[in-house]
Amino acid sequence: MNTDNTFGDFEDEFKTYSNSAIALLPVPYDLTSTYHKGADRGPQAIISASTALENFDIETETEVYRRGICTLEALEVTEGPEVLFEQVKTSVKALFEDKKFPVVLGGEHSVTVGAVAAAKESYPNLSVLQLDAHADTRETYHGSPYNHACVMARVREMCPMVQVGIRSLDGAEWSKLDRERVYFAHDVASASTGAWLTEAVEQLSQDVWVTIDLDCFDPSIIPSTGTPEPGGLTWYQVTNLLKKTAESKRIVGFDVVELLPRASNPAPDFVAAKLIYQFLSYIWALNPN
Repeated sequence: MNTDNTFGDFEDEFKTYSNSAIALLPVPYDLTSTYHKGADRGPQAIISASTALENFDIETETEVYRRGICTLEALEVTEGPEVLFEQVKTSVKALFEDKKFPVVLGGEHSVTVGAVAAAKESYPNLSVLQLDAHADTRETYHGSPYNHACVMARVREMCPMVQVGIRSLDGAEWSKLDRERVYFAHDVASASTGAWLTEAVEQLSQDVWVTIDLDCFDPSIIPSTGTPEPGGLTWYQVTNLLKKTAESKRIVGFDVVELLPRASNPAPDFVAAKLIYQFLSYIWALNPN
């Protein structure tokens, strides 16, 4: 078993920076969370759980780790979210310059804004796919426009976005919602066909950053989040969306955020690690270019 604090349990030759197509950037940041704290422990919990993953993916019949998956040193930020934005942007920009595929591990959702800003500079035709229980489109919250509750307001200033799994927002967010690009959890649950999948993906540009707040899942699957909302997405609703996006779009990077690990229930940590490996398998097997 891997004991070197890196993602996955496979040969070291596939974990070096020079040999890796994929770079995981842990960002253990939790300064602006407003309900339950602890998302700063999320990246380490995911990395630890990943050592129990099988390296072979059944759906794609591939071993994506052979592309190389490097785990970078954690980006430690103790200042406000404005500083976080700049540091994440700088780090992700460097990965793009080195032709690496970035995977950002939060931490709270505010880590996403800097990553999207870096992606936008490298891919001007960028759009963002958000999987989330919350709209996260407040203009400001607790005195900051970079609070985790404002992340998608900052993203939509940069590029178009499609939101999936939403089931909680306030009145001001509701009034500004682009409802043609929002797929509420209750509508997804009641859909008799998969037509919504096709429609959601078609609204994205060719170059896509994906942000996955783990509270998009129903709490029966992942209860370990800062604000678990009932009525969430299932495993296959999420993975089918990721799969369809990978089939027809160029995924340029993604982030996974808001895991709040609990020692009494480590299962969600493994689910998050599995999700990352599954998505990487889709990206490289279905649309490797």
